[in-house]
Amino acid sequence: MNRRDSQQVNGLMIELTAVTKVYGAGQAAVYALRSIDLGINQGEFVAVMGPSGSGKSTCTNILGCLDTPTSGAYLFKGLDVAALTRNQRALLRRRYLGFVFQGYNLLNRTSALENVELPLLYRGVLAGKRRVRALQALESVGLTGWESHTPGELSGGQQQRVAIARAIVTDPAVLFADEPTGALDRNAGRDVLELLRNLVDAPVTHGPAQTVVMVTHDPLAASYADNVLFLADGRIVGQMERSDPARIGARMAELEPLR
Repeated sequence: MNRRDSQQVNGLMIELTAVTKVYGAGQAAVYALRSIDLGINQGEFVAVMGPSGSGKSTCTNILGCLDTPTSGAYLFKGLDVAALTRNQRALLRRRYLGFVFQGYNLLNRTSALENVELPLLYRGVLAGKRRVRALQALESVGLTGWESHTPGELSGGQQQRVAIARAIVTDPAVLFADEPTGALDRNAGRDVLELLRNLVDAPVTHGPAQTVVMVTHDPLAASYADNVLFLADGRIVGQMERSDPARIGARMAELEPLR
């Protein structure tokens, strides 16, 4: 990926080299990824797009340490992920990665504050510190005053904001967002995209710039990213620096016949 302003991008965070993912064997083998080379810099917002079956979900699952490649190398901040055990990969996810999903995945009978505190509970953070950090995360996504509300008392856009607060409360190095606006109306979707954009441009903490990797089918959503990565048939077939939705949509339309 091309670098943005050197003050915002501070080095290579993720590197894939000749990564291939195969499911099955012999004549039943299915190639989900075919020799992918990819670099993502710290402080970069990357959108991953492609037709259904293009390999974008497999690619992001590998980046998020939810799956492992069949061959090739994955370096995370210079660390060889393939050399890690399953438990070590789980620890890497817990300490360095955050996840936001289309379906929010909130606990229905639990308040917004308690939902956001949950990752800190798993880390063994004391109750007082958990509360302070969760309140700060909710404030950063514009939900001050909604801390005691359960998901059923919140709109879809508010629920997604809670999910983002939960993902960033641990201050992850990389935030993965899987179709974060897919279940939202256009206005709520724009609010969430502006929030993700702001996390990159103005991180909540004073630490390193936030890195965001977003899977999306929506050209408008992709237009908020610094770089758009296009996949088809398990291969990277194009890249576009920050652009308008019309150009991104036109490129996606060209890929449809490649399914």
